[in-house]
Amino acid sequence: MDFKRFALILTLAATTLLAADPAVTKAKKDLAAKNYDAAITTLQTAAKAAPKSAEIKAALVEALLAKADSIMYNDALPPRSKYPDALRAYRQVLPVDPNNEKAKASISTIENIYKSMGRPVPQ
Repeated sequence: MDFKRFALILTLAATTLLAADPAVTKAKKDLAAKNYDAAITTLQTAAKAAPKSAEIKAALVEALLAKADSIMYNDALPPRSKYPDALRAYRQVLPVDPNNEKAKASISTIENIYKSMGRPVPQ
């Protein structure tokens, strides 16, 4: 690899790293530590300050889904508490990303579980 190409790649990498929103960086650390509520709070505040930021929106969706998944797939939680909490968490994704297929599919799965048992779907 010649020096000019290496310098260009290095410059682009540095620019990308520096361009990352500080709120997103903090939220990613919180997510890595499984501190979902802190990540979500940080990103919701950042989204209010920069409502058009695709980076913040994508990170917020990621954090909301991570929290919902952590509830849904937590074997230590009984279904009686797991499903309503997971359902509420997945529903929080749709106002941010109305077309999110994972959230829609998970909501549908949980709602169908309730319907198959003849129980009302939690709100």
